[in-house]
Amino acid sequence: MYPPPRKDFIALTLSDPHSHAYNNGKHRRRSCWRKWKQLSRLQRSLILFLLVLLLVLGLFLYPSVSEQWRGWSDKEDWLELNDRGFKVEPSPAAGRAPAPVVQPHLGVALDPVVLEKPKEPHIPVLAKPPTKRKASLGKRGPPSLQKDANVSYFTGGGKQEVAPEEPGEEEEEDKDKTIVSWRGAMIEADRATEPSPSAAQKEAPPPPVNPTAAATLEVSSGGASRLEAVRDAFGHAWKGYKEYAWGHDELKPISKSFSEWFGLGLTLVDSLDTMWILGLKEEFAEAKSWVEKELSFDKNVDVNLFETTIRVLGGLLSTHHLTGEQVFLEKAKDLGSRLMPAFRTPSKIPYSDVNIGKGTAHPPRWTSDSTVAEVTSIQLEFRELSHLTQDPQYQEVVNEVSKLVHQLPGKHDGLVPMFINTNSGQFSHKGVFTLGARADSYYEYLLKQWIQGGKTEDHLLEDYLQAVEGVKRHLVKQTGSSRLTIVGELSHNRFNAKMDHLVCFLPGTLALGVHNGLPGDHMDLAVQLMETCYQMYKQMETGLSPEIAHFSLQGGAGQDIIVKPADGHNLLRPETVESLFYMYRFTKNAKYRDWGWEILQSFNKYTKVPDGGYTSINNVRDPANPGPRDKMESFFLGETLKYLYLLFSDDMELLSPDKYVFNTEAHPLPIWPSPPK
Repeated sequence: MYPPPRKDFIALTLSDPHSHAYNNGKHRRRSCWRKWKQLSRLQRSLILFLLVLLLVLGLFLYPSVSEQWRGWSDKEDWLELNDRGFKVEPSPAAGRAPAPVVQPHLGVALDPVVLEKPKEPHIPVLAKPPTKRKASLGKRGPPSLQKDANVSYFTGGGKQEVAPEEPGEEEEEDKDKTIVSWRGAMIEADRATEPSPSAAQKEAPPPPVNPTAAATLEVSSGGASRLEAVRDAFGHAWKGYKEYAWGHDELKPISKSFSEWFGLGLTLVDSLDTMWILGLKEEFAEAKSWVEKELSFDKNVDVNLFETTIRVLGGLLSTHHLTGEQVFLEKAKDLGSRLMPAFRTPSKIPYSDVNIGKGTAHPPRWTSDSTVAEVTSIQLEFRELSHLTQDPQYQEVVNEVSKLVHQLPGKHDGLVPMFINTNSGQFSHKGVFTLGARADSYYEYLLKQWIQGGKTEDHLLEDYLQAVEGVKRHLVKQTGSSRLTIVGELSHNRFNAKMDHLVCFLPGTLALGVHNGLPGDHMDLAVQLMETCYQMYKQMETGLSPEIAHFSLQGGAGQDIIVKPADGHNLLRPETVESLFYMYRFTKNAKYRDWGWEILQSFNKYTKVPDGGYTSINNVRDPANPGPRDKMESFFLGETLKYLYLLFSDDMELLSPDKYVFNTEAHPLPIWPSPPK
């Protein structure tokens, strides 16, 4: 055996150009080149393509990575703020979504028994941290405001551009746009909580917003002060919509822009009756002018029958009743006639989507089914349109749907499946029963149609009473440790302790039924469920409910309410405050007002955007970083704030449930007088 070579010899040979080791390296390089030449042209092309692809990906990812690196330099700005006496929350961990600017915390409500003299609350908005630069913002609003959709948002040197829409792009997008119901009533290709983005929505993500400490502010629990707080909240939301989304469907408050769903001014029309009820005369006059001059349904656009009916048709009808203005009825008649093609199906069960310009209708691309909720929650509005116009066609088509569903097999003690086929007219996907998404408002409209029609349609009452018994028998359970009463779901005889926030409509509906003479034990269930819906807010770190809650039915020391990561968002939904309104009206128990007040404070603290508007958030369990979604739903103004105002009002005759029935978008429609016996 040869002895091992010395280390100094190895170093010498590797550094000597004439050495054998050095020349071996040159031979290896020549060998690699020969192997490259031996590859086929296809193989070489594929390798080069992969290298170019990696280079392009690197260039594409570079800006976002460099933005994060630059973000560290902003720490100096925040340290300087701390030196000046501002209390600032620590920066969120890397990789987590930035938090919205948190708004002033309204103090804990005082004991309702000891009422102070009402005083107007002063709700300041904290000044934003100093930015390195600021650009002029394009504003959209009435003629008095500049109309420019191209806006920029600057925060700490970070910049987001919201580009103006290209005229041709939106039309192309609309052709393939999937229409999805925010209530979950529409059938979705995959379970999501937001509709597929339109052209206007396909913008850069919301810019980072630095969290600030919440300023504590005590506000009197007096009714007048709470009413003013609701007016202030509406005014702040309307300010953002008016400046940055005027005439468009929804406000994107973080990026100071807008998104389109149907292009019908959803937020504006949905808010008309709320403004009237709150006494906001100037804002109402501007909105009415837009409806008169700008709102047109003569456009080539697919709309969802259910959402357009409850938000736009319902909003126009209720505003006509409250104001007596004929313009709103004329617009309602125009829209109603354009929605009628949806009912031209083999079974008379309507399609989900209607093109209001072409007069055509169709189901979603992936199925011929509609959801039960969407076809059975348009009756109040179409019946009222016939009542006002003396044209029976609208009431006839929706009454036919109700009668068909009443007679269908496949129910489970009054509970209905979630889907119904527009060709056969039969239930599909049987075996799954829920009071959440895709079925919820079916049960609500059974009772409300019966009330609207003067309590004369016995088949509606029969279906409602049978359904409540089915709920009590199959869906009601109690949690393990806290004994909270929940309404879960049944899937092929297997119980799932899952409860959508949407289910929180049920306490109010049950209470409304008892108020109209239905069995008293329905109120017992309403009281128990109201407590559960409140705890879905109370037990969250932000004081705001998740979209979906799961419950533990096992005893033990753990928490009863479980929130899965995909379910922790809050969309500013109204169902809980809706039920609080009914529960207070019928029981006069002040705790329901206090619970509503806590919810309003949490909205102000975690969802209020300084420059106007409120935003839905991604994580109700993380108060330091709730994660703004940059979207203000139209129902926040149309429902949530309206029900809060009615909850705090001492005027029990204001939209009395003895005179009005609210559609599922909180638009009040008059109860018809009972026919003579």
